[in-house]
Amino acid sequence: MTQTPKGTTAPPGSGAPATPLAPPRGHPVPTAPRTPPPPGGTTRRTAFMEGLDQLRAAAVTEPGRLRVIGAVLALVVVAFGAVAAWQTDSRQSAADDVLHSSQPLSSDAADIYRSLADADTMAASGYLAGLQETPETRDRYEKDVRTAAAKLVTAAANTDPGSPSARTIAQLNELLPRYKGLVESARANNRQGFPVGGAYLRLANDTLQNRMLPKAQDLYQRENQRLRADYDDATPYPWAAMALGVVALGALGWAQRRTFLRTNRVLNHGLVTASGATLVVLLWMVVGHTVARAGLNDSYDHGVRSLNVLHDAQIASLKARSDENLVLVSRGAETKKLADGSLVDAYNWGYDQEIARLAKTLGQADALADDTAGRDPVKVANTSMKAWKDRHEQASALNDKGEYQQARDRVIGASQKTSTSVCFDNVDTSLAKALTHETQEFRSAAGDGLDAMSGLVAGAAVLAALAAAGAVLGVGRRLSEYR
Repeated sequence: MTQTPKGTTAPPGSGAPATPLAPPRGHPVPTAPRTPPPPGGTTRRTAFMEGLDQLRAAAVTEPGRLRVIGAVLALVVVAFGAVAAWQTDSRQSAADDVLHSSQPLSSDAADIYRSLADADTMAASGYLAGLQETPETRDRYEKDVRTAAAKLVTAAANTDPGSPSARTIAQLNELLPRYKGLVESARANNRQGFPVGGAYLRLANDTLQNRMLPKAQDLYQRENQRLRADYDDATPYPWAAMALGVVALGALGWAQRRTFLRTNRVLNHGLVTASGATLVVLLWMVVGHTVARAGLNDSYDHGVRSLNVLHDAQIASLKARSDENLVLVSRGAETKKLADGSLVDAYNWGYDQEIARLAKTLGQADALADDTAGRDPVKVANTSMKAWKDRHEQASALNDKGEYQQARDRVIGASQKTSTSVCFDNVDTSLAKALTHETQEFRSAAGDGLDAMSGLVAGAAVLAALAAAGAVLGVGRRLSEYR
């Protein structure tokens, strides 16, 4: 009988498991080395990094790429619509200010100047007439003072508190009652036959010419600068929106070409809709702003510029008339020393300066007038101005001879053939007619420019939203093919 040998391993071919050898006594059991934990504890990835990894993984697949393309297309189109609406709205607001705010305020400032100058002219005419002052002259003086006061109120309501214009208006409001009080003192003394009335009238004229009119002129210039700034804001092309529109069209075209190359389908309805809506917004914006620029530029070249020159002509006419009257009121009491050392009558010298300025501005107004309706009143004013100069020389000759009464009759008389007052009235009436015509020309051209941008803000927003939806749906159509 055989016996199985003693040992720790089974013979070959035996199904019994091998018994592991026991480690020697007294020696530690070896273990695998442990990796020390990182400083600060276990590091976990942020959700952003995990999302970025998922996005990268998705971008390498065609559905992932399509999702990215759809999101980018929608973003570009929406950005185009937002910028187009924003830039159009800012230009439309500036154009509205030109038509309804800054230009009317500029005209109001000119009316303040004109009303003050005309009031001074009527005060001098009434003083010369004395007890024979006509109700028309007196009423016109009172109307001028009321107009100046009302226009100052309007200007104050549309001016920022604490601004230079607000301070100028406040100063004019303080000086206007003082000026009127001096005129009333001159008138009262004159009616009683007191010569001191002439001194009051000269003081009133000095207050108006040297204190009030320079402030009114300053206000007028500030309002003109404000008008020019509104034009500068209303007329530039929206270059940023136009550039984004071109980028959006390029991106949509690239997406459609990519779709065609991968599917051999000529059209993707969503992308075609998006491209069409984007193209409509871009063309509407370009054409609308081009027409608006043309209208606004025309309103400035043939409206505002003509109005400014006509206002200057009207003011020169009024100041010349006031100086002509004051020549007879002062009777040589006011003199001016010229550069050559000679002394001349201050008001006569002032008349010569203003009548020369009137002739110059009438020539400019004739050159700026672009139609017969605007040119004819200027020609009438120019003819009347030449007759005025001739009659003034005759009146001055009589005054120099000491024939005061005859000179006075030629200045304030009603004779159609000899009086300078008739010529002045013709100049003033003709300039008023020209101003009315040019104001209508301005409103028509500026209104056309403003109308050209009507609806563009809302249209750009709606069509951009439609384009974004079309882009998303067009890409979504392709994505559905992978499900």
